[in-house]
Amino acid sequence: MLEAGTKAPAFTLPDQDGAPVSLSDFLGKKVVLYFYPKDNTPGCTRQACAFAGSYAAFRDLDAVVIGVSKDSAASHRRFAEKYGLPFRILSDPELGVLQAYGVWQEKKLYGKVSMGVVRTTFIIDEEGVIEKVMPKVKPDTNAADILAYLRKD
Repeated sequence: MLEAGTKAPAFTLPDQDGAPVSLSDFLGKKVVLYFYPKDNTPGCTRQACAFAGSYAAFRDLDAVVIGVSKDSAASHRRFAEKYGLPFRILSDPELGVLQAYGVWQEKKLYGKVSMGVVRTTFIIDEEGVIEKVMPKVKPDTNAADILAYLRKD
């Protein structure tokens, strides 16, 4: 997994509308880049809705929220429409960005080993450098924890 102080790997991925989004589009702003396992699952839905509920606060801090999973753009569009998500969700079915950020890892669930996304959030500074890494975040508190960090609470 990447560490704070590392240049964030550049990427361009399609969002829920199929439009290409590049990390470099957001130079000059803080970027909250959160990786999650799957659309429409309980934890991922709670996490996305928490970010949506705090979206105005992130905007007030001049921070951009971007979610990433391996789900398709069409799945993301349905997810965003169903829950009224106001931020972009990027599709990485080829796993290139998930692997570049080190969040595609071996996971164990009920004794079964499989590969999957480890729920992780990166805060990227205005120059494109990783400022903070939050591994294995809790879906219910991730957005609030990031806001507290950004506000220096």
